[in-house]
Amino acid sequence: MIDLIFNRIDEIIFIRITGSNVKFANSMNGNIWSSIEGLKLDKHGVMKEFPDLKDSPNWKQEAIARFKEMIRDKKNEQEISTYLIKELKKYGYTPKWKQLGGFRRERIK
Repeated sequence: MIDLIFNRIDEIIFIRITGSNVKFANSMNGNIWSSIEGLKLDKHGVMKEFPDLKDSPNWKQEAIARFKEMIRDKKNEQEISTYLIKELKKYGYTPKWKQLGGFRRERIK
């Protein structure tokens, strides 16, 4: 299990990776854990990542399916965490902490 903590403006984002299962929570919603399906996706952010979904009426479902496929393609939790850190940095999320298997947190550089 790997936990990641990010800052974005005035909220804290938590990500928990267990195997290939990824859960999200944020400080604004009282730290309720949710899968990718429960997240509010910004259409403009999705269009930056997947421009071909611009005119699709099912853009959210297709973006979620693509995200899940990208996660499935990763071999282990470490690769998933590296991918998420890299991707979220592009959208203004500042990586702060990484915690492996419940051990002491490490600052992400």
